[in-house]
Amino acid sequence: MTCDADSPDRAAADGSPVAALPESYGRWRRSRLGRITDELEERLVLDLLGPVDDLDVVDLGCGDGKLASQLAHLGARVTGLDADPRMLTAARRRADIESVELDLIRGDIEALPFPDASFDRIVAVTVLCFVRDADRAVAEMARVLRPGGRVLIGELGRWSLWAAIRRVRGWLGAATWKAARFRTARELRALPEAYGLVVHGLRGSIYYPPCGTAASLLARFDPWIARWPTLGAAFIAVSAGKPSP
Repeated sequence: MTCDADSPDRAAADGSPVAALPESYGRWRRSRLGRITDELEERLVLDLLGPVDDLDVVDLGCGDGKLASQLAHLGARVTGLDADPRMLTAARRRADIESVELDLIRGDIEALPFPDASFDRIVAVTVLCFVRDADRAVAEMARVLRPGGRVLIGELGRWSLWAAIRRVRGWLGAATWKAARFRTARELRALPEAYGLVVHGLRGSIYYPPCGTAASLLARFDPWIARWPTLGAAFIAVSAGKPSP
């Protein structure tokens, strides 16, 4: 039985220290646990995000560009923002290989380098847990979102075994996890609501422990379990919209 909690959480867009390097993404996705987990997370993100064809989308903390490239394949005009130039280099390489167009920018999620009302969709997946001022980051998302647009925030659920393992690593001295903050579903919902966004959906995913064998056995039940409260979900995502005038 292979057990591994070292999923390569996506780079923090504010420059905070993070656990992953671009190479770790490939190792993660080649593993059984990584392949299954990424597929379930992506399915949830795209479902809550809604159609993106012919829309302007920004992926905050885009990492090596996997989600950004998928959004481009679905017809979106995609901007990827990350603080780490190594991640942006990896994202450019992926875009070239997959023959998609990505506008990749180095920047800070707490001070987004975009004019007001720039995007129809905003995605921030496993980024806010590393951000020093999450409220400021969400305020920036609300600022650059167009009326009628939608924000998708996905984070590691606070009351999950995955988060518990990371908390222990932080207590043992791992700087990345010592500084990280994991949130409950209620806390995630409150972030966009505080800035005038209306929550349309909040769902959990990944109800199995960080173990390849467990993922293989239990992933098929994940959509059924996700109908119920998010307690215990390793991944929680909230979708919120900006009301039209």
